[in-house]
Amino acid sequence: MSAVGMRSGQVADAAGVNIQTLRYYERRGLLAEPDRSPGGHRLYGEEAVTVLRVIKAAQRLGFTLEEVAELLEAGRHRHGRRVAGLQERAVAKLAEVDAKIADLYTIRAALLSAVEVGCDDLTVCASMPSCPLPFTELAEENRHAGPCC
Repeated sequence: MSAVGMRSGQVADAAGVNIQTLRYYERRGLLAEPDRSPGGHRLYGEEAVTVLRVIKAAQRLGFTLEEVAELLEAGRHRHGRRVAGLQERAVAKLAEVDAKIADLYTIRAALLSAVEVGCDDLTVCASMPSCPLPFTELAEENRHAGPCC
């Protein structure tokens, strides 16, 4: 397979995505528009496979498509300027992940307590003073958050 001139299906297979994903990323500007064959077929270079793999890896690390687009754009336009790149964004993403992990530990502890106490009915459990589930705390958080919709 030539480094230049891979068709959509070949690129999608090599990157482990489907053709619809490839075209979606193209429309979003994450992937450069490919050259066309005389017959109108999209022809991609090997860098398209790399970009697709980078996008999917970044998503698995928790970056949104918008964040991935910003990272790709920052990488394309550095030209000696200081642009918030992967290091800065990875530190911010780590803080988000740490906060989620802390939340998950709190949720786990509450659920474990509910199992240990034998809670079987949410309404009954919530009305008991010994209820381990944080119904009151959650209601407080929601009240301070304001209307959701």
